[in-house]
Amino acid sequence: MKISVLTSSRADYSIYLPLLKELRQDDFFQLDLIVFGTHLSQEYGFTIQNIINDNFSISLKIETMPLGDAAFDISKSIGDTITKFSEVWKNDKSNLIIALGDRFEMFAACIAALPFGKKIAHIHGGETTLGSIDDSLRHSITLMSQIHFVTTDIYAKKIKELKGSEDGIHDVGALSIDNLKKLDLLTIEEFKEKFYIDLAIPTILITFHPETVEFEKNGNHIREIINSLNSVEGFQFVFTMPNADTMGKVIREVILDYVNTTANAIAVESFGTLGYLSCMKHCSFLLGNTSSGFVEASFFPKYVINLGERQTGRIRTSNIKQCIINKESILNAINEYAQFDPTQKIDTYGEGNTAKKIVTVLKNI
Repeated sequence: MKISVLTSSRADYSIYLPLLKELRQDDFFQLDLIVFGTHLSQEYGFTIQNIINDNFSISLKIETMPLGDAAFDISKSIGDTITKFSEVWKNDKSNLIIALGDRFEMFAACIAALPFGKKIAHIHGGETTLGSIDDSLRHSITLMSQIHFVTTDIYAKKIKELKGSEDGIHDVGALSIDNLKKLDLLTIEEFKEKFYIDLAIPTILITFHPETVEFEKNGNHIREIINSLNSVEGFQFVFTMPNADTMGKVIREVILDYVNTTANAIAVESFGTLGYLSCMKHCSFLLGNTSSGFVEASFFPKYVINLGERQTGRIRTSNIKQCIINKESILNAINEYAQFDPTQKIDTYGEGNTAKKIVTVLKNI
């Protein structure tokens, strides 16, 4: 089976990784990696290097980054990406395209394949994130796909409602749990040697992405978060930088200004899969609005303060504290960290054998 896997960012590649390893080692599959989006951007960490370092061969590299982060730039990038992928699919001989998630680049690549009758398998469908346009994009990719690999039975039911049929829907769990089960995460000492960050110091891991439904509020949001951190003592703050979304650069600028003037604040463009999950393991808790606060953080589990509306609609497990973006609310949520029980077991997203389940389904198509 010849499979084309679409990867457009550090986030989807990190999730894909256990599946890519399974596909690479099985002679039944011919694996083609199509790399685009922020992977090819120096500003966003040139994360294609992570793929190269993992010894995956890359079939195609496609420049699709928007020139800016205004609504016009994102809209134009969607159109440009569709045009570029129409040339890709015109000559493509793959039996199946695998797409993950809900990014606008992923949507563009998939809709370009639609007129060619390409078969698409979608990972992480059925989920809801009301605070971003990704919600509409994700459901659109679901409707364009014939095979669906979902992380829970709740999301499987949502796809059945959306499509009016349960055909092709497979509840396989989350690939991120595979990563966490199988990766030898870095120790505090190894992490410090690699990234020059001492996680023996109590650490808040912070990732705040733009809310793309009401994007004009993003500047105020990040300033309110920073204002809150100014009243927090006893922690260091490790920021990972936001996605290339509408008004994302405003968030980046505020974070970098803060880090440049604050001794206990550090910004990292991309840790890579191993580094990020290791940081999550050793940090005190997470603050922000990243989807990894819902899936990966449940594995340890870690206390998560989920800010704002970007992830509204996702399953909220017992380790997650929902919080409005307001200084008083954020500080109250941080104070509640002391009451968190890290020994609780959360197994919402499977037992770490998702990649093997997906491979089995693909072989039986």
